[in-house]
Amino acid sequence: MPRQALLWVDNAEVFRQALEAAGLSLEIQSFHRDEIPPAAMVRDIELMLAWQAPPGFLEHMPQLKWIQTPNVGVREWLERTDLRADIALSCGRGIHRVQMPENILGALFHITKHYWDYVMRQRDKRWGRHLSEPLAGKTLGILGLGTIGQELARKAEALEMRVIGTKRAPQALAHVEKVYGPDATDEVLAQSDYVLLLLSLTPETEGIMNKRRFKAMKPSAWLLNFARGALVLDDDLIEAVKSKAIAGAVLDVFRKEPLPPEHPFWTTNGILVLPHIGGGHPTRDRIVARLFAENLGRFLDGQPLKEVVDRAAGY
Repeated sequence: MPRQALLWVDNAEVFRQALEAAGLSLEIQSFHRDEIPPAAMVRDIELMLAWQAPPGFLEHMPQLKWIQTPNVGVREWLERTDLRADIALSCGRGIHRVQMPENILGALFHITKHYWDYVMRQRDKRWGRHLSEPLAGKTLGILGLGTIGQELARKAEALEMRVIGTKRAPQALAHVEKVYGPDATDEVLAQSDYVLLLLSLTPETEGIMNKRRFKAMKPSAWLLNFARGALVLDDDLIEAVKSKAIAGAVLDVFRKEPLPPEHPFWTTNGILVLPHIGGGHPTRDRIVARLFAENLGRFLDGQPLKEVVDRAAGY
C-alpha cells in the first residue's frame, strides 16, 4: 500500500508540483486549510503538511508520524494535548531569510528618512524637509540571532551599522560584533539605537519587553517587533512611547490579528502599525514546497528531517 499524505494548505498544487519535480510518489489527499477533512479519510495518513488542525483532530490519525507546518511559529502546535510524543514536528524555519530582513530594513529607513511625512506633504502640496538620520554608525540590537537575524546582520553591516544581539547558546557569528546570552538582554538594550525582536514565543520570552526593559533602553531608541505580538506588554509599550522613555516603535505582529480598531496602538503617536507583512512574498509557497519535498525525501529514506522543532526549547 502506498504511503499516504495529507496536504492541508491554501494551494496544494504548488506542493504537488514540487513533489513531482523531486520524483516523489505517494498517495495524496488535499484540502484547503479552511476545510475540515472527514475523520474517516485521515486514519491511514502518515505525514501531513498543515498550518493547524482543530483541537483533538490528531486523535483520528493513529498512523501519523510526521507533521510539516509551513509556519515558523509552533507554539499552537506544542500546546496541543493530542500531539503525541512519537509524531515528529518540523517547521518553516529559514523560509523568510530574504524577505524579512528587507522589510526590517524598510522599517529602519522609515524611521530615519521620513518618507512617510513627505507622502503626506505631497498630498497637501506642502514643501518641507527633515534631516535624514544616518544608519551608519548606529547600533542594531537583535534579540534572537537565528537565520533571519544573521542575514539581517550581514546586510546591516554593509550599511556600516554595528550589530550586537542575543542567542540562546551564544557563539561568535559573522557580521555580529558581540553575541550575548539571554541573561545579558539588558546590556544589549542599553547599547542599541534600534532594538529588534526576532525571538520565538516561549514561556520564557512572553512579555519580555515590559516596563523595566523599556527603561533599560535609550530614550532615543526604537523598538521593532517582527516576531510575535505577545513578546511585548502592550500597555507598557504605549506608556513608554507616550512618556518618551523610548522614541517609538514599529510593530508588524500583535497579540490579536487583525489588530482591533479600538486598540490604542492605532492612535498612539510614535507607533507604526504594519499588517503582519514581514515574511509574506509572492513565492513563499514555492519555498515551503521545496523544503517539504526535501524533507519528504528524507522521511521516506529514513533520514533525519530538516528544521525539526525542539519541543523542550519551544521552537
